[in-house]
Amino acid sequence: MMKLVLIFSLLAFASSLCFASDPSPLQDICVAIKDPKSAVFVNGKFCRDPNLATAEDFFYSGLQKPGNTSNPLGSKVTTVNVDQIPGLNTLGISLARIDYAPYGLNPPHTHPRATEILVIVEGELYVGFVTSNQLGNKLFTKYLKKGDVFVFPEGLIHFQLNVGNTNAVAFAGLSSQNPGVITIANSLFGSNPPINYNVLTKAFQVDKKVVDKLQAQFWWDNN
Repeated sequence: MMKLVLIFSLLAFASSLCFASDPSPLQDICVAIKDPKSAVFVNGKFCRDPNLATAEDFFYSGLQKPGNTSNPLGSKVTTVNVDQIPGLNTLGISLARIDYAPYGLNPPHTHPRATEILVIVEGELYVGFVTSNQLGNKLFTKYLKKGDVFVFPEGLIHFQLNVGNTNAVAFAGLSSQNPGVITIANSLFGSNPPINYNVLTKAFQVDKKVVDKLQAQFWWDNN
């Protein structure tokens, strides 16, 4: 009997660890609000009384406008997550528009809470992602044209580069109301306060001058 209890306990624990996406909602709607008065805290946001929700809580306008790509990266990500559409709270999905100047780059980054599916609507992109150490850091890449679709698995480093001399546009769906983004270079060399140079020189096998130069420059955030 004790063995059975132990087995079921381990299975329950393992299943809780394997739950890797946003929790399923337990109600029809849970419109996010900033005011905690008379509200319930769910999925990182307070929920408005559903009887007070309106159509505006589920609406956003603006993705028809190109993002400003006049920055060092030559790209701009316009996100539509729970911060822009409060009605997305608990629904486990969000959207982004990505604009690329000629040869613009959406630099290597990860989404810690979401898988991303990307569709190209204008231009041509070189895209890719890298698997974890366990799979040997294998690189998967593809050249995408208008109408092509590519998927970036949750949590893996990925990127997109405009390989044409004209603007490019893509739309991304993400499997979280709040996917988060970690831009690799910004996080490592633009952290506040800076990471100790001994960590970075050993990690990248370079001397301190290289690290000092990288930490001294401005790291642009295109989100």
